[in-house]
Amino acid sequence: MTKLKDLHVKWSKDPAYREAYDALEEEFALAEAIAEARAAAGLTQAEVAERMQTTQSNIARLEAGRSSPSTRTLEKFAHAIGARLKISFDPVRSR
Repeated sequence: MTKLKDLHVKWSKDPAYREAYDALEEEFALAEAIAEARAAAGLTQAEVAERMQTTQSNIARLEAGRSSPSTRTLEKFAHAIGARLKISFDPVRSR
């Protein structure tokens, strides 16, 4: 069975794939930040879901980047893990 990571390396040689992947960089970064914050808090997806009064599958979707969470959802998530939500804007570098 081929691993997803291996496919990504192979497909990354295709300029169209690379462009589409790069366009999703911010979404991937948000999903990764959510998963890392939960793990750093020492909580399971189920525990966070219970604190947010939602389901574990909703938390899994957040961590997988399969949804675009609202600011309200991010605030609830931060509260559930005992954190403060901080949003910033970084200047875009010219290419």
